[in-house]
Amino acid sequence: MSHTSQFSLLAQRRFLPFFITQFLGALNDNIFRNGFVILITFQGISILGMDHTILANFAAFLFTLPFFLFSATAGQIADKYEKSMLMRRIKLLEIGLISFAAIVLLTRQYSLLLFVLFLTGCQSTLFGPVKYAYLPQKLHTDELVGGNALVGSGTYIAIIIGLIIGVETVNFRSNQQTILALVLVGVSCVGYLTSRQVPLTKAVDPNLKINLNMWQETLNIIRLAHKEKSVFISILGISWFWFFGSAMTVQMPAYVADIINGNESIVTILLAAFAVGVGLGSLLCERMSGHRIELGLVPLGSIGMSFFAVDLYFAQPEAAKITINSFTDFINYSGSWRILIDITLLGAFGGIYSVPLYALIQERSNRKHLSRIIAANNIISSLFMVTAVIFSIIIFELGFSITELFLFIAALNAIAAIYIYSRLPEFLVRLLAWLNIKFF
Repeated sequence: MSHTSQFSLLAQRRFLPFFITQFLGALNDNIFRNGFVILITFQGISILGMDHTILANFAAFLFTLPFFLFSATAGQIADKYEKSMLMRRIKLLEIGLISFAAIVLLTRQYSLLLFVLFLTGCQSTLFGPVKYAYLPQKLHTDELVGGNALVGSGTYIAIIIGLIIGVETVNFRSNQQTILALVLVGVSCVGYLTSRQVPLTKAVDPNLKINLNMWQETLNIIRLAHKEKSVFISILGISWFWFFGSAMTVQMPAYVADIINGNESIVTILLAAFAVGVGLGSLLCERMSGHRIELGLVPLGSIGMSFFAVDLYFAQPEAAKITINSFTDFINYSGSWRILIDITLLGAFGGIYSVPLYALIQERSNRKHLSRIIAANNIISSLFMVTAVIFSIIIFELGFSITELFLFIAALNAIAAIYIYSRLPEFLVRLLAWLNIKFF
């Protein structure tokens, strides 16, 4: 049993090329999506008659929809075939799709970007089961928390960098988005090169016959995930995290524009704060858990998520009267530090909440079915994310503000926590045991 730091994995070929490949994939997703959202929010672009608030939620819906539709097929493919080969082919597909996106940006056919978002969601759907099923094949059980923490924190570092690049490469003085297009294609090509260094990872079920009936197979893999109660409850917990995170982060551009009265730079600051928080929370998990899968951290994380969502409402419940045009203006603005701390700690407790759940699924699932169980997780998570978008739109249509939406989400988080921990009391038992060990 190894008790070395999780960072030692970054020096090993079984982990580093995979880590860089998935990092660059997440980076490109976020450069593209955030560049698109910034364009529609701050350049007044209207597509299909939707304003920026509705359009940002609709874009998130389109990117998420393929996870619901095609995850069952993606899970079967990941179980049937060798994973390093799959990673290379999926990255080649990414190069093709991003090249199409670059052409759309250069020709200013912005309505087609919604179609490209859907296609990139399809590509990410294929990569998801391969990504999370790779880890337990290459890592020891006592490395799973650290490996998942690195992947989780790396993903959110990619989000930060993607945010910055997505904002800074959008040319606000011109409709010609040449730099953004070149960056997207360049990152895709580098991701393919790193995927070629991922070591051979044998297929776990090469004789599997792929069922192309996605509705039937969706039900099949959800039944498969449901066989182990703790695994299925963990899937529900992760899915709730994606509901919570989506409902909070998708609103940030509109929150900045309508409540803080700021510009695109402030959007970058707040989303970066959330991403830094998730990364730090994820990395703290290994130290807090003592190199083992510590389920007691999950309820601790959910408590923090609700608390800081409520406090974010009280930090600034109504629209600001003063225009915020720079980082300096924001820092000097009354209440800005409270907003930054709330969003950062929201992310941190989200990381503490989610990492043990991913590790539990990988550790307790049958290896032969793991990619399909990960696919089931993606299907349910995507359903929750789509529900989050629909829920947000309904709240806005009923006349509530963005900050009031945060209160609704905090209340729903408390209800979800009560449901999950009543179904599997092991989480609360482990929390009490963990607190006893740490403090008494």
